[in-house]
Amino acid sequence: MKTGASDAPSRTFVGDFYKLVIPADSIARAIRFAIEQPADVDANQIVIRPTVQEF
Repeated sequence: MKTGASDAPSRTFVGDFYKLVIPADSIARAIRFAIEQPADVDANQIVIRPTVQEF
């Protein structure tokens, strides 16, 4: 994977970070869930984070 970083440690960090990225389809499903709620449901916040994060 080409990250655009010339510093080797930075390239490694960015490459590892991209392994944790949530796929666009997963984000879209979460948003779709929120906007498909009935009018009497207030979904005003969505927290989306990868389940494999270390912190």
